[in-house]
Amino acid sequence: MTAKRILVVGAGHVGLYAALRLTKKLKFREAEVTVVDPQPHMTYQPFLPEASAGNISPRHAVVPLRRALRKAHVIAGEVTRIDHSRKVALVEPIIGPAREVAYDHVIAAPGSVSRTLPIPGLREHAVGFKTIGEAIFLRNHVLERLDVAAATSDPETRKRALTFVFVGGGYAGIEALAEMEDMAHDALKYYPELEPEDMHWVLVEATRRILPEVDPDMGAYTVQVLLRRDMDIRLDTRLESCVDGIVRLSDGDEFAADTIVWTAGVKPSPMLNQTDLPRDGRGRVLCNAKLQVVHEDGSVVDGAWSAGDCSSVPDLTSKTPGATCSPSAQHAVRQAVRLADNIVAVIRDREPKDYKHKHVGSVASLGLHKGVAQVYGIKLKGLPAWFMHRTYHMSRIPSLNRKIRVVVDWTLALILRREVVSLGGLHQPRDSFVDVTPPVEAREQASVEA
Repeated sequence: MTAKRILVVGAGHVGLYAALRLTKKLKFREAEVTVVDPQPHMTYQPFLPEASAGNISPRHAVVPLRRALRKAHVIAGEVTRIDHSRKVALVEPIIGPAREVAYDHVIAAPGSVSRTLPIPGLREHAVGFKTIGEAIFLRNHVLERLDVAAATSDPETRKRALTFVFVGGGYAGIEALAEMEDMAHDALKYYPELEPEDMHWVLVEATRRILPEVDPDMGAYTVQVLLRRDMDIRLDTRLESCVDGIVRLSDGDEFAADTIVWTAGVKPSPMLNQTDLPRDGRGRVLCNAKLQVVHEDGSVVDGAWSAGDCSSVPDLTSKTPGATCSPSAQHAVRQAVRLADNIVAVIRDREPKDYKHKHVGSVASLGLHKGVAQVYGIKLKGLPAWFMHRTYHMSRIPSLNRKIRVVVDWTLALILRREVVSLGGLHQPRDSFVDVTPPVEAREQASVEA
């Protein structure tokens, strides 16, 4: 029996969990699993707000691929093209020439990227919140702005430094806003020059509600919690420009801000544009309920699979005709398991099964000891919701190693004060060395003058 070659494109929630399941279920003589991703780790995105706020170490919010996937072949690089008609993918490693990798089955799971709009100044002045690098940067940047505000004597500079704008009222935006405000509020204990009312935290949401994944009353409760913390909530409002850091909103307001965070949704990875896989009008890979890639007429594309937020998977639990699964980590993890089991079934000449999972609800953190949750129709607020949020995500992050490290971080946070130091030098590590190293021309000139 010739071992089947399985190529996993992307090591996010779908890619990592599917590869783990495949290497566990299949024997070496049955299949060879290859995982390609430019990052050496999988980022557990629900932990990004806590990592940014310093509640857990950033290293504990990621899962090292080579440690987790010891039975798989990991390539540090990027799939730039999939030619499924020939069943080959073009892989561009971090360094070196690109090469083609042949496969029998491909899991197209490159994930998603931030869905941005052509807003003047957005590219130059905003930052996203999808990667661990962005989370670390935002933490350092916010703390650095406190230092700037405390050191300056100019009221306009201080006001600008202490204005923080978050665009997007989904889970990513709300959790990032709430956790960062909570961290900054704690940090003010060490800044006698600043008062809490000096800070201006702004949420800009284009629709009339936040947290669309939960019932309207839970979204309204969240707004009330944020308002009690003196946050500026702008619903039914759009960001129209942020040129030179001057934020202009559709309600006519205008102010300067050094911090602009974009969390207004995601879209499928643009890498899918370089494939011959069928896609829908939103750029998602067309799938059936078995997570097989299909043509528009429903016929199966042999050997092609997809899942997660880059795919269009029918939601068999929905009563709405044509409904697809939401782009959530909850679906992605469960789809990955079903996808892997279906590949195993096909390899062993058995029938694959449908993916069917009813969304059990959502949980969100609103800062330390604060949260909102709606699970199986049960609605929780405050401390119980916050505890459920932590318990659920601790159970979902892969590997016992990471679970223990996260729990240790949380335990230490209960008895020790939060670290509120900025390590902004991480983002330009060579600057201090370059400053003291004269260029060759300067040394030659000094030698001539001597």
